[in-house]
Amino acid sequence: MAIQISSDNELRSIIFEKERVIVKFIDENCLICKALAPSFKQFSEDPAYKDITFLQMDASENPVSSKEVKLTGTPFFAIYYKSTLRDCALLSSENDVRDFLEQLLAAKE
Repeated sequence: MAIQISSDNELRSIIFEKERVIVKFIDENCLICKALAPSFKQFSEDPAYKDITFLQMDASENPVSSKEVKLTGTPFFAIYYKSTLRDCALLSSENDVRDFLEQLLAAKE
């Protein structure tokens, strides 16, 4: 599944429509964001993660969502399971992102 570019307005409906969602908050001047972009794209296309919806949001253009997850910098990731925020953190490596995805796949009610 391709990465969807999302906004404050769209995020709410997406997390209610989709069971598992990961959101990557970026800033255009963030070097780590740019470095993680290829691996985030690869994860989004990996059949192992086909049940996860991948979103990307510009942190500065989406203040409501950024505040909701208590954004402290970029790249900042948030995972939602059944419309509930399960975890969020600053992540700086491919392995960190993979661990977050595995945590999301393992999520149960």
